[in-house]
Amino acid sequence: MPFAANIKSISYLKSHAAQISEELEMNGKPFFITQNGDASMVIQNVKQYQEKEALIAALKIMALGEKDRLQGKGFSAADSRAQLLAARQSRK
Repeated sequence: MPFAANIKSISYLKSHAAQISEELEMNGKPFFITQNGDASMVIQNVKQYQEKEALIAALKIMALGEKDRLQGKGFSAADSRAQLLAARQSRK
């Protein structure tokens, strides 16, 4: 596991929460928290969480677009360009 140094017990989390928060801000590596020897949770900073959520949303949109493309829905790139050009010219 690449984050082996960041595997901590829940008791460590309880007694070192502020230190964990500082380390997250400094190096950004998430902490893997264990309870009774089993993985229980992952703690990461807010910026990483938001970036991950944005990436997941973008991937979902791409997957939906690919699904539509395979079903023959949508327009070709040339048709899309032509529609954009026509819309721009109609605004003038």
